[in-house]
Amino acid sequence: MTETTQKLLRVERHGPVMRLTLSRPAKRNALNDVLATELEAVLAAVDNTVRAVLLDADGPHFCGGLDLSEQKDRGPLEVHEVSRRWHAIKERLQFGPPLIASLHGAVIGGGFELAATAHVRIADRTTFFQLPEARRGLFIGGGGSVRISRLIGVSRMTELMLTGRSMDAEQAERLGIIHQLVETGTADQVAMKTAQAIAENAPLVNYLIVHALPRIADMAASDGAFTESLAASLSHATAHARNGIEEFFSRQSAPAPLESDSESPPERGTESS
Repeated sequence: MTETTQKLLRVERHGPVMRLTLSRPAKRNALNDVLATELEAVLAAVDNTVRAVLLDADGPHFCGGLDLSEQKDRGPLEVHEVSRRWHAIKERLQFGPPLIASLHGAVIGGGFELAATAHVRIADRTTFFQLPEARRGLFIGGGGSVRISRLIGVSRMTELMLTGRSMDAEQAERLGIIHQLVETGTADQVAMKTAQAIAENAPLVNYLIVHALPRIADMAASDGAFTESLAASLSHATAHARNGIEEFFSRQSAPAPLESDSESPPERGTESS
C-alpha cells in the first residue's frame, strides 16, 4: 500500500483499488472548495490501473453536507457555479471506475448527494440520512434531485425535502438507498472486500455496467433493449468472456469426486465415534 496525504482528502492505493477518504472530521467532513479542488485533481489522474474506487471518511460521520460558511455570502450566480462544479465532480465519480461508498454516522444534504453517486453503498447501523436544506430556505444543489429521486422516487424525495426528517439505516435499506447494512464499525472492511472483488471483474464489463445501465434507464424500452444487445455483444468478444465460458464448461465436464468411506453416513443401527 502506498499513501499520499493531502489537506482534506487522503488517497491510498490497495492494488487495483483506489481509496479516497474524506478527512475533515472536525467539520463532519463538510464539502468545501478545497476538497472540490483535491477531488478534481485526483479524478483527473485516474488511469486504467484503477479498477475500483472506495469512498469513505474519517471520524464519526461520513459527511454533514456542504460547508455553509462558504455559501453565506455568495450570490445566485456564484451558488449556481458551485452547484455545477459539484455536478461535474460527481459526473466523474459516477462514470469512472466502479465506486463503492462506505457510510457511517451522518450522511446529510450534500453528503447524501455524494453517497448517491456511488454504484454500491455499504452502511453500518450508525448511519442516518437527511435533507434539511428547506429548513434553511435552500434547495439542494449537488445532484440529489436527480440521483436520489431515482433511488427512492419523486414522492418520497418530496417528503424528505419538505420535512427534513432523519432516516435511519434500516429505513434506508428498505428504500434501496443502501445495498448492504452491516454491523457498527465494519463498513470499511466490507466495502474494501467488495471493491477488491469488483476490481477482479472484466474491465469492459464493469465499464458497460457503469456507463450503459444509467443511460438505458433514460431510454425508451425498445432503445434500451437494443443498447443492451450491443453491450452483450461487446462483452462476448473479449478474452475474459471466452475464458469464463471455457471455465464453466470445464467444471461441468469434470468428473464428480468419489465419496470415501469416512465421508459416508453410518448405516442405520451402527455407532459412530
